[in-house]
Amino acid sequence: MGVLLYTSQRLSGRTFARVPARTVAYRHPVRPNNLASTNGDLHNMNLNMLGVATTVTLTVLASTAPVAANAQASAAANGLPFEVKPVGTFNNPWALAFLPNGNVLVTQKEGTLILFDPATGTRRTVSGTPAVSSKGQGALMDIVPAPDFAASKRLYFSYSEAGTGDSSRVVLATATLDPAGGALKDTKSIFRGQDATTGGHYSGRIGFSPDGKYLFFTSGDRQLFDPAQDPKSTLGKVLRLNLDGTPAAGNPLAAKGFDAAIWSYGHRNLLGIAFDRQGRLWEMEMGPRHGDEINLIKPGLNYGWPKVSNGNHYDGRDIPDHAPGDGFEAPKVSWNPAISPGGLAYYDADLFPKWKNSLFITGLSGQSLDRIRLDGENATKADHWDMGERIRAVRTGPDGAIWLLEDGPRGRLLMLTPKK
Repeated sequence: MGVLLYTSQRLSGRTFARVPARTVAYRHPVRPNNLASTNGDLHNMNLNMLGVATTVTLTVLASTAPVAANAQASAAANGLPFEVKPVGTFNNPWALAFLPNGNVLVTQKEGTLILFDPATGTRRTVSGTPAVSSKGQGALMDIVPAPDFAASKRLYFSYSEAGTGDSSRVVLATATLDPAGGALKDTKSIFRGQDATTGGHYSGRIGFSPDGKYLFFTSGDRQLFDPAQDPKSTLGKVLRLNLDGTPAAGNPLAAKGFDAAIWSYGHRNLLGIAFDRQGRLWEMEMGPRHGDEINLIKPGLNYGWPKVSNGNHYDGRDIPDHAPGDGFEAPKVSWNPAISPGGLAYYDADLFPKWKNSLFITGLSGQSLDRIRLDGENATKADHWDMGERIRAVRTGPDGAIWLLEDGPRGRLLMLTPKK
């Protein structure tokens, strides 16, 4: 079955014709200048701030060929250097994690966790997930098996939780997975971010140090700007925690009066973190109007937001660019125009040997997959592929394949393998 999505969009009084905006497989959609926003992420933007009205009509069309065959044929026609195989469809998927047996956990925006077998296509909804506030950018977000998952069956995951009144917060939690029963048990919240009444920039990405002793957690600025520079606030920060969620000893800024959990600060909406093979921590964040960036995270450094950025405010007001000697750590890579990055993964597997020691970045408004080549502390843009759909997440699979999640109510799980 194929899907054709039509949109009619209005921005600042301008109305545009009803045009195809999304088609099945990898035909290139009509994108009238990403009018919903420069970053183009309808889930990841506060549309009330932008004055955008979006009307969506969904028409379902019968398809005479299997989706997988269409996708692979279209990928070849578009010159992509990999085979693209759809293996499942999900409702607003957000993140994925592989288990040792090859099964995949997929989080969905509204708070559902799916246990999926990509080999057979069988799936089950995992019970025991906490209540999720999915308004705005809220979601059941990241999920990562613990370093000792094979023995403990413990998972770490993040989500947005309703607070008092209109407020909400990001939460980091743990639970034990009972795969036979399809349930989470002993769920426990181990870190709660500060409340805010805005609906976005939760971030909530999880990464473990190479030695498995510490957990790095991203806490977005919640669209409040200034807390990213506030030493007492955990908003707009990379946090270094013990595995029980408490601040790790030896964090670099605690002696200077900062919150004891802070590892680095001056961040906006941090949507990906990953360690490379040499133990360097890389972070990806969505910029304002343009200025998406990749940072090499070092302890105690200030990455500048909202004082500096290679983008501007959505209303057009200028933000000073990063400049040598300004006292802020500049990004290693930035995008202008924006791609609205959704996810990040480090790749060092053998299936694509020429791509070892690379970062992969997904684009939402960019509808893209980007490869970033790493060389020590340097990073350069290497490849950019138009995927024809908004891509929410990326992971390296256990066999070295690259796995993507499309965004949206019929977002597909895609497996990328070398062309035969």
